[in-house]
Parts: sequence; structure tokens; C-alpha cells
Amino acid sequence: MFHVEPGAEVTEPVVEPAAAAVVFGDRVDMARRYYDVLASAGVERGLIGPREVPRLWDRHILNCAVVGELLPQGASVVDVGSGAGLPGIPLAIARPDLRITLVEPLLRRTIFLAEFVEAVGLDNVVIVRGRAEQPGVRKEAGGADVVTSRAVAPLAKLAGWSLPLVRDHGKMIALKGISAAEELERDRAELTKAGAGHAEVLECGVGILETPTVVISAERLPRKERRAEARAKRR
Repeated sequence: MFHVEPGAEVTEPVVEPAAAAVVFGDRVDMARRYYDVLASAGVERGLIGPREVPRLWDRHILNCAVVGELLPQGASVVDVGSGAGLPGIPLAIARPDLRITLVEPLLRRTIFLAEFVEAVGLDNVVIVRGRAEQPGVRKEAGGADVVTSRAVAPLAKLAGWSLPLVRDHGKMIALKGISAAEELERDRAELTKAGAGHAEVLECGVGILETPTVVISAERLPRKERRAEARAKRR
């Protein structure tokens, strides 16, 4: 068990970006504590590579938190393959109105997540141990407004895991890099087959982050709409 203390010393001190206060507002201190834990216990437990510490704020914490721009007020969010809590934890800190479920199969990671959630009092977060495709996880976490993921799998495979957890007209939001448009073009047919529509590449944090976060967003279509869309394409 680790103890999260504000301002805990880390191995490689990093200047906090001005964007942190903008994104997290009056909960920025909680975000600082998350940074401290990732930079210490996260590295020690193998959840974060040591070389990532100098860019934890920009590349990981803020990169994830700005996705909140795309989420409706009070949304239920399932974070698939949450790992060290990215993007779920930054979203939960930045948006206390969200109800977030972190889905992670590895025990050591779920222990890390549970310890942090308890230490800082993130009462809008639930942790489920398991894989997104397992029936038990689908039963416990399914019907979400939004399913997020980051660095989990290629888009086609990700759609098969994420969309069954999303309610009709809910969205799958996958954090991707500069190759997002290429990946969407490559896997669009598989995405459609999995029941998704209105897929697009979006940027978050424009004007806030030096490098905006790139995501692929797709809506889960009800069966009736899928059939109608398929008929329209055949004409």
C-alpha cells in the first residue's frame, strides 16, 4: 500500500504545465498527487516506464484529461484496459460529474488503481477486474454512454471489445496518435460490421495543449439503423 502525500518527492522533478490548472481547475492538487504516484509507485511496479516520467503531464495525464471535452454531463464511462488508470483516472479527476468504471484484467494493476482511488477519495470511480470481452464484465459494466481506451489494441479488435459495452447511440472513443486517420480508413469496414457508424477523427485540447489529443470516435447504432445503413450502401 502506498500513501499519497501532496507534494511527494519524485525522482525526476518536472515543471508542471500551466495547462494543468486550466484542465483540472480546483482539483489540480488531486492531479498532482496522481502524477506523484505514477512517477514513484507506478514506475516501481512496472506500470509506467522510467523514461516516461519527464513527460507524464503532457503525454499521459493531460493528454487523457482533455478527452472530457467530448463527454456529456453525467455520462457513464467505461475505460477498457485501464492499466495505470489512463485515461480513466485523469477524466475522473477533471470531471467529477462522470461515473467511471475502470476495466483491467491484471491483479497488480487493479490493486494499484484501488489504492489510489481510496487514497484520494475518488468516489466516482469503480474498478472491475477482467477483460472487456468476458460475459461477466459485459454484464457488470455494459450499457455505458461512452467506452474509452488508450493504447490497447488495433481499431478493428478494439471495436469488438468496446461496442458491446456501449448503449445504443452511445460512443466508443479510442485515443490514437497521428496515424488515426489511416487506421480508421483501414478498419472502417470492420467497424461497420461490429455495429458502429458515424466514425470520425477528432482533436481534443486544441488551444490548451501544445499537441492536441487525437481520438477516433464512433457511435453504436441500433440494429434497425445498421440494417438501413447497409441497405443504403447496396443501392
